[in-house]
Amino acid sequence: MSIYQLCKRCVMDTSDPDIQFDVLGHCSHCSDALKEFDTHVHTGTLGQERITKHISEIKSRNKHKRYDVVMGISGGVDSSYSLVLAHKLGLRILAVHCDTGWNSEEAVHNVHAIVDKLNIDLHTEVVNWNTMRDLQAAFFKASVPNCDIPQDHAIVAVNNRIAAKFGIYDFITGGNFVGESIFPAAWGYDARDLRHLKAISKKFGNGSLKGFPTLSGFLQYFWLPFVRRIRNYRILNDADFNPIIAKQELIKDYGWKDYGGKHHESVFTRFYQAHYLPEKFGFDKRRIHASSLIVSGLLTREDALLKLEEPLYNSDMLRKDRKYFLNKLDISNEEWAQIMKQKLVPHVDYPTNIYWKKYLQKLKVFIEGKGIKIRRSW
Repeated sequence: MSIYQLCKRCVMDTSDPDIQFDVLGHCSHCSDALKEFDTHVHTGTLGQERITKHISEIKSRNKHKRYDVVMGISGGVDSSYSLVLAHKLGLRILAVHCDTGWNSEEAVHNVHAIVDKLNIDLHTEVVNWNTMRDLQAAFFKASVPNCDIPQDHAIVAVNNRIAAKFGIYDFITGGNFVGESIFPAAWGYDARDLRHLKAISKKFGNGSLKGFPTLSGFLQYFWLPFVRRIRNYRILNDADFNPIIAKQELIKDYGWKDYGGKHHESVFTRFYQAHYLPEKFGFDKRRIHASSLIVSGLLTREDALLKLEEPLYNSDMLRKDRKYFLNKLDISNEEWAQIMKQKLVPHVDYPTNIYWKKYLQKLKVFIEGKGIKIRRSW
């Protein structure tokens, strides 16, 4: 039986089976994040210079298009604040919302509150619900940790589909190192792996992807970056981003509504992160979110430990969400009890595109090393 250990600098612990500790009791996660921090996060004058440079390039590349940039918006803090920043910088934005059937009331309100006030064009793509439901149920039956793969894959695919439709070369996303520098490999898996998604659908679902937007490995790792020259800018890494202050500004200026935990703007993600993962596997995602903020200097370890003592779920909300969740996925109480009893199955126990991805990444390094320029084609 392994000995429990808690990092003495952040709040990651041995619930991650791959975690390592140094002689000071500091874990490999926060140590690696601190080493990488200045590579990803640029503050003050440097950050502003980078923003000016990127925005100028984005405007130049898309000057003959209707829009400068595609931006996905979920109604969460990160995507909402990124949208506000991009608008202030004068970009012509096409906001895209992917409706996977799980929006909270707060998420819907937040999306429209911002795009309506800023007069930003919004495209909403509704994913075929029957296919989404079958896919999500299949991932739970597969007993893997990242059951959010169907939603995340659809969102990425929809954003790229809309960018191609309008001939746009650039994305700005809400992804950021400040709040997302730590994520244990054992707790998840790459949502973009189409082979993996198809394999689980075929084994545990009906195998149909009708009406479900997909993105192949070839498109992601070769065609989009090298042929179509699509670029993705994480603006929050250069904007002195503080999610706590950002949330306060969104509430004050746009009537934005708080939905609770990180990514809980989706009812699915709320139930999956706050119940399924901790109850079945002992993975409490509050640890990675809090530890990332500790690395960024925005949260003390003491405050993080106090937050972790709070219940993951209000008991009344848990009962409500559980009933809603099982009804929507058409899973009986008996089936759910069986799912929760099954042991964790690593994602790599099912077919994946890991080797194909490694090959394409090597090809990318080779092409960049040769200085080869591939013609942009539409």
